[in-house]
Amino acid sequence: MKPGPWSQRAVIFLPDPDEAASAAALIRQEGFFADTCESLAHLIDEVERGAGLAVISDDALKSADIGRLVDWLNAQPSWSDFATVLLVAPDSVSEHNAELDHYRRLLGNVMFIEHPFPPATLLSSVGGAIRARRRQYQTRAILENLTGSEGLLHTALNAGRLGALELHLPEMRLEVSDPCKAFFGRDSNQPFTVDDWRASVHPEDRARRQHELDLTLKHGRDYNIEYRIIWPDGSVHWIETRARIVRGPDGNPKSLVGVALDITARKTAEIEREALLAQLAAERTALAELTATLEQRVEERTSDLLKEVAAREKAQEQLRQAQKMETIGQLTGGVAHDFNNLLMAVMGNLELLRKRVPEDPRLLRLIDGALQGAERGASLTQRLLAFARQQDLTPMPVDLGGLVRGMSELLERSLGARIVLRLKLPDDLPPARIDSNQLELAILNLVINARDAMPDGGAIDIKVAKQRVSRHAALRSGYYLRLSVVDNGAGMDPDVLKKAIEPFFSTKPVGKGTGLGLSMVHGLAVQLGGALDLSSTVGKGTKVDLWLPVATAAPQLVMSKPVPIKVVRSAVILFVDDDPLIALSTSEMLEDLGHRVIGANSGLHALDILRSDEPIDLLLTDHVMPGMTGIELAMASREVRPQLPVLLATGYADLPDGAQIDVPRLAKPYHQDQLRDRLEQMLGQSLVA
Repeated sequence: MKPGPWSQRAVIFLPDPDEAASAAALIRQEGFFADTCESLAHLIDEVERGAGLAVISDDALKSADIGRLVDWLNAQPSWSDFATVLLVAPDSVSEHNAELDHYRRLLGNVMFIEHPFPPATLLSSVGGAIRARRRQYQTRAILENLTGSEGLLHTALNAGRLGALELHLPEMRLEVSDPCKAFFGRDSNQPFTVDDWRASVHPEDRARRQHELDLTLKHGRDYNIEYRIIWPDGSVHWIETRARIVRGPDGNPKSLVGVALDITARKTAEIEREALLAQLAAERTALAELTATLEQRVEERTSDLLKEVAAREKAQEQLRQAQKMETIGQLTGGVAHDFNNLLMAVMGNLELLRKRVPEDPRLLRLIDGALQGAERGASLTQRLLAFARQQDLTPMPVDLGGLVRGMSELLERSLGARIVLRLKLPDDLPPARIDSNQLELAILNLVINARDAMPDGGAIDIKVAKQRVSRHAALRSGYYLRLSVVDNGAGMDPDVLKKAIEPFFSTKPVGKGTGLGLSMVHGLAVQLGGALDLSSTVGKGTKVDLWLPVATAAPQLVMSKPVPIKVVRSAVILFVDDDPLIALSTSEMLEDLGHRVIGANSGLHALDILRSDEPIDLLLTDHVMPGMTGIELAMASREVRPQLPVLLATGYADLPDGAQIDVPRLAKPYHQDQLRDRLEQMLGQSLVA
């Protein structure tokens, strides 16, 4: 509750009523509230009612019982520190005045002013006390909000029938809430330790549960498991636990925090359902063997069973669709990564071959054609990685309206004269947290799709609006920017709409599209923390909503990149890659650039070389390798050679969440010129350092 003016006023009691009235008038003229009191008891009544400070003379305190005032001051809440301005005799204000020390002990927050008071001194003391009182009320409001938030969290956990748990690391000390204890058959006043937790697990589930916990503590992955427990009374129950590692400022695991849920009823229902399904199958067999006189009964029973199956399938349709898209994404990302490695070897060898073959125009045309094919393959892998949400992004705050306006000329050229482009871009939009280059490509894909849906011409609207989202299956609650591309073209029927974002699905004729446009846009949106929504009606058109997260910082200005220092010396480069084809082609490119290459086929092999006396100027490593990843190798190299520059070559954005090291990266597949420029930049920086 916000304090009123009466709770920030000065209450005054002086033996001389005229002097008290004069002090009150002086305080009011300064813009504060002030009331005079007839007696010390009256003043204490007003303080208990609500006030900012009290102005009293020491003569008034000497002749009255101040015990009630002292009791009120001692009973103040923790946020309150009520101030008293005490008017004392001239020349009595000193650090060694016993009487004033007595008042300091009784009144606590007390300020002494010589009597008669100087107006400026009185106003300064009153102003400071009133401002301090306001801050105290602000502190009270903050404490009330914190208390309310904690209450809401407990209410939410109780409403969801969840129990909270926290395992402190590395001491393995367990804290659980009372509902969580109840899930394990314990009373709220009973202790529940890590040993109690282990002992409660069903013997058949202990090894599996301990294995999952060890993986979480070792690798930091989420702890999600269902297992059986045995209560002290011997009954068996099912528990589901979901927890996550919380790291401290130093990056080390601090605790495992999560929730537990009693799923005994659900598991029992699943067992009963499986038994019911087995029973239904047996009934089907029995019905098939009945005579013709029972055909009607068979049909009725079969109809009932089909309805039950249809109901279950309908309930699970959304889950199966999500699982299918996730599986396709994982498969696509893996294929694209392997394809990137193949392209790396092809492009590297072709570039070296082109520099070394005779100046035969026919041979050069063949090599250039092969390089163009490899480039097209690289573009294809980028689209596949976009769908799989594994492309290398650089999200930053961007003016989305300005980005679309800057593309308008390109979009209009792409559409032709028969299609009208209309933009609705408000000027007061907050910045979006996006990768500008990838989003421009996504918008261009959406506009071209809309154009192809209108062979006889039409209109395309691009709209951007800020919108708060509270209920969306794929989005967290909060503010987003919704970029909509709307056309009035042919539209899609429900079956086509359902498959529209699947990779390689296309309604265009052969040779007119790859079927990766919408899937790439969908993957980009999800990787940025947004979503893609499609709606369409046959004969009326299609609307694509691209949800993008709002940035918390202002858009960044485009700064000119510093010119890298030209490095002409030959460097010793430790190159690590487990793929022999890439190792061969990249080593050849490095040596062609004039560098000496030391090869290693694993992270452990590279560490052995780093621990030796071999002079090394730079470490170039692949990321995805068995045994030790490139990030892990980079972190280990900092311990052996702290100043050694490290360059990470990777085919997609597969770095683990929470990686504690920032390593420069080179995206696969790369050209020799890109490799040379990156090395010159890093080696130049190391020379300056």
